[in-house]
Amino acid sequence: MYRYFIRPLLFLFDPEKVHHFSFVSIKWFSALGLSGLFRQLYVMDHPRLEREVFGLKFKNPVGLAAGFDKNAVLYNELSNFGFGFVEIGTLTPKPQEGNPKKRLFRLKKDQAIINRMGFNNEGVEAAVERLKKEHNVLIGGNIGKNKITPNEKAAEDYLSCFRSLFPYVDYFVVNVSSPNTPGLRELQEKAPLTALLKALQEENSKLARAQNIKKRPILLKIAPDLSDAQLLDIIEIVRDTATDGVIATNTTIDRRGLQSDAELLKETGGLSGKPLRNRSTQVISFLHKESKGAFPIIGVGGIHSPQDALEKLDAGASLIQLWTGFVYEGPALVKRINKAILLNTA
Repeated sequence: MYRYFIRPLLFLFDPEKVHHFSFVSIKWFSALGLSGLFRQLYVMDHPRLEREVFGLKFKNPVGLAAGFDKNAVLYNELSNFGFGFVEIGTLTPKPQEGNPKKRLFRLKKDQAIINRMGFNNEGVEAAVERLKKEHNVLIGGNIGKNKITPNEKAAEDYLSCFRSLFPYVDYFVVNVSSPNTPGLRELQEKAPLTALLKALQEENSKLARAQNIKKRPILLKIAPDLSDAQLLDIIEIVRDTATDGVIATNTTIDRRGLQSDAELLKETGGLSGKPLRNRSTQVISFLHKESKGAFPIIGVGGIHSPQDALEKLDAGASLIQLWTGFVYEGPALVKRINKAILLNTA
């Protein structure tokens, strides 16, 4: 129904406006008491779907990637579509509008999206207020730095977000791989990234002791555009900083092999969707093999079908996340993937 009726209608309009409309619609339908219907349609509960990863128990391995619910507005409602976890953000210490519009583009022929949102969000404290309400799904907090913060002071922004979110999220994701904040990807270099992750781990231990709760798993989200040598550096950094896992991958700046209109391909920003599938899987496989499975990997990038999801898991991912595939295929994709996982593990 979604692919043949709802999606064609939504795709007639500006993608960012459709995103906001979808949020309002989901809120409205949930307020009318349809959450139970959504759960009946999309949620699958089965012991073989459960996963224990970096000390957390996931109801199923299919999550919603960061960038969809940036401001922690809809995480409970989104869990009714069958997700085993929802990642909010990217959040920054101060609110920021992000890059000028228009900044979100559909590449329909490629089943892809280009975005240059630029960490648009209401700021971490606004999200914290929403996270104080009870939730029935594991929440990840994806954190970044404000655009105006120079890289030499970036750690202060990440630590500020970390402190604010610490009591309210189940794990953290350090985003240094978005191509839409000038200079951000420079933080993926070995020295600054090692320093940043060590600072966060020190704060993690300090806050856990002070609040008498467990340390939060810290994950690193990396770009798909890293070379093999850089990926080997990532493995070393993860080991040296006791980072709990890696999310592979963020969006790409590569435009090779695309079929969409040439004018669309000139748009700057990160590309997500089907064209990212192979490279994301390659990165997962490389990290898993070269590290000898030393840390968990969350696979994201180009998952538009159950087969795409199984490919990521077979390559070494412990969990997976959807974003663009969710937009193109609709919420039924979550259930289809979970069904395939059950069949594959029977």
